[in-house]
Amino acid sequence: MSSLFDKTTGALGSAMNHRLMRHNLTSANIANAETPGYKAKKIDFEQQLSRALDLEEFPRMDSTSPGHFPIARGAIERVTPDVYDNPDVNLTNDKNSVDLEREMATLAENSILYKATVELIKKKLGAMKYAASEGGR
Repeated sequence: MSSLFDKTTGALGSAMNHRLMRHNLTSANIANAETPGYKAKKIDFEQQLSRALDLEEFPRMDSTSPGHFPIARGAIERVTPDVYDNPDVNLTNDKNSVDLEREMATLAENSILYKATVELIKKKLGAMKYAASEGGR
């Protein structure tokens, strides 16, 4: 059985979801920039998504534990981001680790990448719309 959407569309959808998560996490860091003792969080998903794309071509294999790495078809949907305390920042006197300038830069970069992902999905859906409506003429 073939799917209506290819692995690229699935990867773009997953990237959008994870970019939304990064936006929310970065916004929380910015909101807590003045909170004493707050530890800035960081989220990474790009490497796992890239690996899942590589594995998507293999036949379906099931894992025996949810802790196993995603394998083969469906790996893109099972990508889970790593959320952890950001080790790349220095603590201030009040033990807060938010670097406001870095967080704002991360937010701006993530916003640009989110918009680019949306545009790519729009192009893919536009091509499908063209194929469905005009392609048979």
